[in-house]
Amino acid sequence: MPVASPFDLVIFDCDGVLVDSERLSIEVDRRVLADLGWSLSHSEILHRFVGRSAAHFRAEIERQLGVPLSDDWEAPYQSWYEDAFSRELTAVPGVEAALDEIPTRTCVASSGSHAKIRRTLGLTGLLSRFAGRIYSADDVVEGKPAPDLFLHAADSLGVAPRRCAVVEDSRFGAQAARAAGMQVFGYAGGLTPPEWLEQEGATVFSDMRVLPALLRG
Repeated sequence: MPVASPFDLVIFDCDGVLVDSERLSIEVDRRVLADLGWSLSHSEILHRFVGRSAAHFRAEIERQLGVPLSDDWEAPYQSWYEDAFSRELTAVPGVEAALDEIPTRTCVASSGSHAKIRRTLGLTGLLSRFAGRIYSADDVVEGKPAPDLFLHAADSLGVAPRRCAVVEDSRFGAQAARAAGMQVFGYAGGLTPPEWLEQEGATVFSDMRVLPALLRG
């Protein structure tokens, strides 16, 4: 049966929280960066980019290379991401059971574009659970770690920040949630070291199935 919750809204990040995409994305990011002439390891990409927006990714590439990228610079690489996701993307283990037990309203607030969020949620069968309640970094001026995206989601749904819980797997996302005045739950079942989330004041957990109990508590 659904459990009670002291929150009026639970805001989920997408990549690494709802869909198990970080491992796939980081490998393709590594290939893209290498193709552009910037060699980074998986751990370096995790440290620099996971949880940040596409605009930040582009700005850092331009800073490193010392030249501006064309408006369509990503076009040759889109099929790399799409192929990897189509073949291997799954929902985060236990997330569907957790969603079934959470009676509170939920939404998605992700650093990805609307098109990417809808595609990944669609591939994993989660899209219908968040229809009309999907928010992207494209909707705000400053992405994570700024609080803008989470505040935008809460305002759009008419919920005070102090009544919101955020479920994140990146330190940048945890920073954004705390800056927004929201309680943050850090999912450490993926690639992000739990200590990174603990350092940002998150309640850390590694099994998505325990999330409803944490929200209730």
